[in-house]
Amino acid sequence: MIATSDDAADRGPLRRQAAAVREMGSSFVATVLEAAERQLHQAPRTAALIAAWPRDVAADALAMRFNAALHAVARGETLPALAALYRDQAGDFDRVIGEALAVADDVIVEWMRDPPQTNEVGRTAAIMAALMVARAHHDMPCELRELGASAGLNLNLDRYVYDLGGRTVGLAGSPVRVAPAWRGAPPPVRPVEIVSACGVDLRPVDVGDAAARARLMAYIWADQHDRAARLAAALAIARERPPQVDAGDIALWLPDQLARPQPEGRCRIIVHSMALQYLDPVRRQTVEAAFRDAGARATATRPLARIGFEWTTPRDAVHLSLTVWPDGATHHLGTCHAYGAWIDWHGPTD
Repeated sequence: MIATSDDAADRGPLRRQAAAVREMGSSFVATVLEAAERQLHQAPRTAALIAAWPRDVAADALAMRFNAALHAVARGETLPALAALYRDQAGDFDRVIGEALAVADDVIVEWMRDPPQTNEVGRTAAIMAALMVARAHHDMPCELRELGASAGLNLNLDRYVYDLGGRTVGLAGSPVRVAPAWRGAPPPVRPVEIVSACGVDLRPVDVGDAAARARLMAYIWADQHDRAARLAAALAIARERPPQVDAGDIALWLPDQLARPQPEGRCRIIVHSMALQYLDPVRRQTVEAAFRDAGARATATRPLARIGFEWTTPRDAVHLSLTVWPDGATHHLGTCHAYGAWIDWHGPTD
């Protein structure tokens, strides 16, 4: 059933997100968000923060910040009734969540002030497919750079194994297996050779810090156990092979990276997944200008590529795109599930 405009007006951001979450197959998280909105009066600080949020609540993933905060409280097991609700995924949602909101109001507020740190490993399947297409355009090793890298787990994507439309690529035997539901022909299989990888984030997540790892785990929806297991395995790999993630502003870091000398015979590839939505218009313009300037300098022996996994402007779809320079052509490779659960492939195939 599609909500009318009046229905939508009556819903707060938690209930609006609940509808989207239920459509994405997570009925437990949807029920949690619905109950939380009904009981939000029991957490006056959280309610006030949500009501007075100064920016776009969808772009800032406000409901997902709240959901992760409550999940973190449940995972901490300081509130037995809440822990049991999450463990059993059944019970008196309104009573238990209402009680938890009353107790954990301050904790939830502080959690929600920081931007989300999902570092969704499931998106690496789309990125790997795009990297293979980039290799088909420019047959050479690549320097991988990521904007909004979080813990840098996606910088380790060559340590994972993938099933992309029935084609297995990546590191055989890896404990991290990414196999999205694939719609359409499979992508072209090409060798992906990453000679260097680094990223940037305003607040990089230290994979060696147990509290930071717990925060990442809390952003996994509580009824998606496969995602949680995959994230735990990726974190274990990252502790053995720590990714390089610089602390900094994308709008400052990217122009500096693009201005650095590029060896002949290497393709410089910039990746961003669900990162640009957090930039204000001025910083977004700076990023786009940096790409244009670097693209104008690119050559056939020192090419540049850009891989985007981002919401469309109306936020009605997630598009996987690839731009390659020196020609500057942009290719719409696919439409994707926000967390990479499925990929509708529109790109080339063998």
